[in-house]
Amino acid sequence: MTLKMHGAMTAAALGDKLGTTAEAARQQLVRLGEDGLVAAESRPAGRGRPTQRWALTEAAQARFPDTHAALTVELLDSIRTALGEDALNRVIARRETETRRTYEAAMRDCSQLNERVAALAAMRTAEGYMAEWQEREDGSLLLTENHCPICAAASACQGFCRAELQVFKSVLGPSVAIDRAEHIVSGGRRCTYIIKEA
Repeated sequence: MTLKMHGAMTAAALGDKLGTTAEAARQQLVRLGEDGLVAAESRPAGRGRPTQRWALTEAAQARFPDTHAALTVELLDSIRTALGEDALNRVIARRETETRRTYEAAMRDCSQLNERVAALAAMRTAEGYMAEWQEREDGSLLLTENHCPICAAASACQGFCRAELQVFKSVLGPSVAIDRAEHIVSGGRRCTYIIKEA
């Protein structure tokens, strides 16, 4: 879970996060490596031994929920084939409308941008996105989604990602600029959004 939330890290950094020693973390990583769930990558670190950073493998990524991926992709293909691209776009638009309505209701009492982003992160986490947010030094906010429970659907139809970004822009307000910095569907480890008052 820690590697999923924070990405590749050394045994020492993992130990710090877990409140244990680097050696205890390394022993757990070796066991997970034997099970094919993590892999180490050596990187030069100046003088001395290279640094080993541990990351989740595809087998480990598959252990996180994917909301019935195969069925979803099949249904999307069926809609596209039987009813056409326009029908698929209408389905996505309907989902976008419902999601926007739900998020707006949950944010009704949030007047500040950071309150709205915190509420958005909480809702996205409840939906399986493992979301978190933080305020950055420049005053912007960073929304991070460490998992995408609809990744298979989003890969099959980019309209889902476009719709989600539109929902974020709508519920966070017209004076807010949102830029997607990382994108799982485009090969990123996670989806990140930089949010600031326009």
